[in-house]
Amino acid sequence: MVEAQMIIAVFVFLIGLVVGSFLNVCIVRLPKEESVVQPPSHCVHCKTPILWYDNIPVFSFIFLGGKCRFCRRGISFRYPLVEFTAAISFLGLYLYFGWTGFFFAYTVMVSGFIVATFVDFEHRIIPDEISVGGMAVGVFLSFVFPELHGMGGEGILPHLKSLGWSVLGVLIGGGSIYLMGLLGDAIFRKESMGGGDVKLMAMVGAFMGWKLALLAFFIAPFFGAVYGIIEKIRTKDSAIAYGPFLVLGSLIALFWGDQIISWLLGRYGIF
Repeated sequence: MVEAQMIIAVFVFLIGLVVGSFLNVCIVRLPKEESVVQPPSHCVHCKTPILWYDNIPVFSFIFLGGKCRFCRRGISFRYPLVEFTAAISFLGLYLYFGWTGFFFAYTVMVSGFIVATFVDFEHRIIPDEISVGGMAVGVFLSFVFPELHGMGGEGILPHLKSLGWSVLGVLIGGGSIYLMGLLGDAIFRKESMGGGDVKLMAMVGAFMGWKLALLAFFIAPFFGAVYGIIEKIRTKDSAIAYGPFLVLGSLIALFWGDQIISWLLGRYGIF
């Protein structure tokens, strides 16, 4: 049994590396509104197609010394970082949730989180292909895996109930941050929350339900505020990429949300 789990864990890690390689393509191409399928992977500098043995996640970067084989210009460290992040994330989800519907659904969600985080930090946008597409996939997977929203039993009814909870999560997850944006607009007299953040939280609600999405909404500002203060001091710019902090809040809610909610219920009687 232990050996089988170790084999699966290694397999999951390797799959994460491969998925991470594709996520790199998404991170580079989606902000430019380019196809993630064609053309095949190529050097961003000299445009030469990458040989298959130079496209092995993480290892090729190490073997090539972080440089293109042909033009010898540097390859961004982001590539192995994304690949390794995806692999570790997949492994962590497997170790926590096991070979379950939770694992399959949340690997999709976390893959979207990775793309959203890196794109938002660099371009201050979150592609609709990630947020809106992820929202739709979250609703669909909630129907396929009713356990995502605590539904069990036989027949179609648990699937339909899970679907309903997912849609409610979309409305409350996206609506909460939309209302905060309206409040911020009124206070600061300028746009304070991007539409991408609203759609990202709607995606979170689709996968995780309204309670955990709302908890993530309240957790994110603590980290975003600290980063915002540092950036304000460093660059004098008060605008920050907020998506990564929504992702961080969502991950905290995913793994520790039930404990946090139980603590809040016991202490303050909320949630």
